[in-house]
Amino acid sequence: MKENESALNQIKRGVVELISEAELVKKLATGKSLRVKAGFDPTAPDLHLGHTVLLQKLRQFQDLGHQVIFLIGDYTATIGDPSGRNETRPALSEEEIKKNVQTYQEQVFKILDRGKTEVAYNSTWMKQKSATDLIRLASHYTMARMLERNDFEKRHQAGNPIAIHEFLYPLIQGYDSVELKADIELGGNDQKFNLLMGRTLQKVFGQEPQVVMTMPLLLGTDGIQKMSKSYGNYIGVTDAPSDMFGKVMSISDELMWGYYELLSGHSLADIAVLKKQVGDGQVHPRAAKAGLAAELVDRFHGAGAGAHAAEEFDHVFAHKGRPEQIETLSWSAQHPTRLVEVLKEAGLAPSNAEGKRKVIEGAVKVNDQKVTDPNHVLAIPGQYTLQIGKRQFVRVDYR
Repeated sequence: MKENESALNQIKRGVVELISEAELVKKLATGKSLRVKAGFDPTAPDLHLGHTVLLQKLRQFQDLGHQVIFLIGDYTATIGDPSGRNETRPALSEEEIKKNVQTYQEQVFKILDRGKTEVAYNSTWMKQKSATDLIRLASHYTMARMLERNDFEKRHQAGNPIAIHEFLYPLIQGYDSVELKADIELGGNDQKFNLLMGRTLQKVFGQEPQVVMTMPLLLGTDGIQKMSKSYGNYIGVTDAPSDMFGKVMSISDELMWGYYELLSGHSLADIAVLKKQVGDGQVHPRAAKAGLAAELVDRFHGAGAGAHAAEEFDHVFAHKGRPEQIETLSWSAQHPTRLVEVLKEAGLAPSNAEGKRKVIEGAVKVNDQKVTDPNHVLAIPGQYTLQIGKRQFVRVDYR
């Protein structure tokens, strides 16, 4: 009994909503290995720390002896998830999806135990469905109920268009739970409607409904928007150790505690003690943040990587210097020379638009000189050290 109580407390950590706790307690009491599902649409090639909130929770279930199902939504990605959108989300092509899927597994197994993870693709069963099958699936839900979904309701009331195919997304996500016979499904708190659809359809198909667990959306480094590559406020799982460490150090002291709860392996009791020590002045917030940053770097880059990144960080910031090693790119005249394009090509900005924004904000330096003209062009041949903010450096050598 105490084991189940301890497991329940661990599972509930950071959870926004649990539907329902009584059902979960009942499932845990059976002593069986439960099937725990979480779906990820391959809408981008790289995962960020926001994605790992769910992955961490899946790992907790693995450590408790349950069967985790990492579902890649390669079929639903062709529809486009409308969750949290005020407009129709562009669907991805099959080529884009295949390209993104290739990098997913390598990244998720930095957290999940490969040997204890079932990887599934919802195209496996959905591509076998006929138009008649989809019509039958749609017959189990009404338009009125579909419009109760928050984002659909807002768009309908605002007179913004909702394409018919968007209604298929929650139906198919829900049907995935039927195919996988899920006991529990995890998702962000913006996914609640879709997760509940799984419960509804499981009942229709004669299965015991899954328990639904929603997790908070991790705020990005700006502390305002949810973490997203499109907002430029993300910390990527594949970020270099120094970049990952520096980005974590850039978050506010207040935001740090949310990151600790959702991303750290420390117990809530230990985090509470550390928070009190910071509040009492016994531990400096910077030291607490550095501890978190080092932990995350170690997780994704191996033991010891965090300590090395911390040394690099101190060298750059405490001594106002550059990193000891700066990546050098040897380019020909065929490469772009317009600064905003160079920033994207060199990996310092995810897009030309983001690079332009950084330049205008005065966050970009070329050979230690701040550049604020978004139309700035680098002369060739020449050597340039590019810097964004205080921690990102690249050297470009035009030959």
